[in-house]
Amino acid sequence: MSVKYLKKGKPETERAEDDAKVRGAVEAALKDISERGDTAVREMAEKFDGYSRDSYRLTDSEIEAIIAKVSDREMADIRFAQDQVRAFAEAQRASMTDIEVETLPGVILGHRNIPVQSVGCYVPGGKFPMVASAHMSVATANVAGVPRIIAATPPFKGKPNPGVIAAMHMGGAHEIYVLGGIQAIGAMALGTETIDPVHMLVGPGNAFVAEAKRQLFGRVGIDLFAGPTETMVIADETAADPELCATDLLGQAEHGYNSPCVLLTNSERLARNTMIEVERLLDILPTAETARASWNDYGEVIVCDTYEEMLAKADEIASEHVQVMTDRDDWFLENMTCYGALFLGPRTNVANGDKVIGTNHTLPTKKAGRYTGGLWVGKFLKTHSYQKILTDEAATMIGEYGSRLCLLEGFVGHAEQCNIRVRRYGGVNVPYGGSPPVPEAAE
Repeated sequence: MSVKYLKKGKPETERAEDDAKVRGAVEAALKDISERGDTAVREMAEKFDGYSRDSYRLTDSEIEAIIAKVSDREMADIRFAQDQVRAFAEAQRASMTDIEVETLPGVILGHRNIPVQSVGCYVPGGKFPMVASAHMSVATANVAGVPRIIAATPPFKGKPNPGVIAAMHMGGAHEIYVLGGIQAIGAMALGTETIDPVHMLVGPGNAFVAEAKRQLFGRVGIDLFAGPTETMVIADETAADPELCATDLLGQAEHGYNSPCVLLTNSERLARNTMIEVERLLDILPTAETARASWNDYGEVIVCDTYEEMLAKADEIASEHVQVMTDRDDWFLENMTCYGALFLGPRTNVANGDKVIGTNHTLPTKKAGRYTGGLWVGKFLKTHSYQKILTDEAATMIGEYGSRLCLLEGFVGHAEQCNIRVRRYGGVNVPYGGSPPVPEAAE
């Protein structure tokens, strides 16, 4: 196998050191929120967001006044995007059906898809007001039927961002808080004197938000680990050119200073020319300060000999966003197994998925795509099973099998749960702690 790196990012050891620093800061902050509640949240909001108010929850009248600042054109655009997200979420929800089957005469098994009862949706917005994240979390939870949806977003330039608040309200949020970072995640999960805790946290965020969700997982549910954004461009010379590749790499690198962006190709010429084009674009990109830091520290350019090697490397990296521009896009769709979302062909792009097309943009990072997909309506639903036995004959037959299998494992008390049914509904004389007789036909 021939895999050549023309450019490498930070070594894994340095990335691990960065993660360790974040881990310690988050642990201390969550402990503080747990112990001091609203006081700790307020201190963090003032320190990190530079924002203070009597209550961080917006009132109905405040929400109306903030939304009034959004222009008609902006509202129409937000509504269009949210309609797309809702439509796809509704189609996904329709695919998840409750079932009930009679597996044996008189034995009924089934499951129900029940919404999580309360969800906290985090919408990033300190650096860029992530209007689209409100559709992805709030509106999708609403489609799932979650009865209590609360949403939190940091202030943008010292005040609530009208577009984000409009999207949250339009999406169906029941409570809206102007809080960012660890303090928002901690308050929603742990609860304070003024904020009732939720059962589940969802939404993307920076490294501190992702780590806070990781540490809180178990106490509450989470959607997935969605830290700093990642992007990969898989390209060959038949479908892509340097400008297209460079644009798609930098389009995600501008998210933050630690956003991995990877070019994976079988053409060294395309790879080298893309690197030149990245530098050209960085000279004119308004967000170049951030994008350049990500490119310098986390950008990688990898050249493979074959498409099979490209596929293997792509699955190993398991990037959040994977833009595929080759002569065999559907082949990658059929064969790739580890990623957040695929964007197939030069006509599509990650920004479409991030903002408007309808698929969810909260996706797994840091190789989590190996074991989970992204946020979708199903994440807000819990599939619970149930069983019913309707006849004496079925109770007796299942009980006999159950008793013997319990005793096989040494669970006498378990066996008695089965035996008592065999006695009552089958009239079989089974001694306490004993085993029902095996029918002659089954011996």
